[in-house]
Amino acid sequence: MRLYAAVAAGSFRRHATYRVATAAGVFTNTVFGFVLAFTFNALWDERPNLGGYDKPEALTYVWIGQALLATCGLMGGGGFAEELIERIKTGDVAVDLYRPADLQLWWLATDLGRAAFELAGRGIVPMAVGALAFDLALPGASGDLWRWPAFLGSVALGVVVGFAIWFLVSLSAFWLMDGAGVVQVAWLCGLFFSGMLLPLTVFPGALGEVARVLPWASMLQVPADVFLGKYTGWGLAKAYGFQAGWAVVLLAAGRVLQLAARRRVVVQGG
Repeated sequence: MRLYAAVAAGSFRRHATYRVATAAGVFTNTVFGFVLAFTFNALWDERPNLGGYDKPEALTYVWIGQALLATCGLMGGGGFAEELIERIKTGDVAVDLYRPADLQLWWLATDLGRAAFELAGRGIVPMAVGALAFDLALPGASGDLWRWPAFLGSVALGVVVGFAIWFLVSLSAFWLMDGAGVVQVAWLCGLFFSGMLLPLTVFPGALGEVARVLPWASMLQVPADVFLGKYTGWGLAKAYGFQAGWAVVLLAAGRVLQLAARRRVVVQGG
């Protein structure tokens, strides 16, 4: 485990060196947050308590989304998916498979380090700006302070689910030789079914019921509801169980696909 802890720490330091990119990401997230916040503000003026949220909760949801956009890889695999796909295409992954380290655990450690930096580097500032500009439903009373660590625990599970999805997407390149199409589909699913555009509780009928049980809900909808205090007691345990369940299923699927890929290493272009 020391190896993977070192990999995670190295990934954190690696992403911390890209200061200009981080500043650009903070600026983009903040601007996009304002666009969504004003949109939500107008929508909730017309439909108070839409989806079970009052206006401060809806606005808080917007800024949580901006904090988790890069952290949970809602619109991409945080860079590791593209890198892994490229290594598969060039055949460099053959070297990775023969190293004395597990491929899945190596990339998971890499992604956990990246996510920790993204949350600190690109999540806190937009959230703070949003709190200054809007009336947000932030935990403040002593009885609500538990929501902060509960939220971080939910985010950690969401990061693992996001990694597991993008690991599966990456491994598809063993058979498709490209992966660009699968990446685009996964990107759109992450944007829509995570609740990034609108909370999944707003989705009508069967669409909403299906969206709320898909793994992408673990990446934003569930952490946001944990932060907003929608889950308490046994409900919080079930929310964690939902996320952990998808994490186990998807990681297991990635393990099976990795074993199949090991028997089918194809060197393309190298």
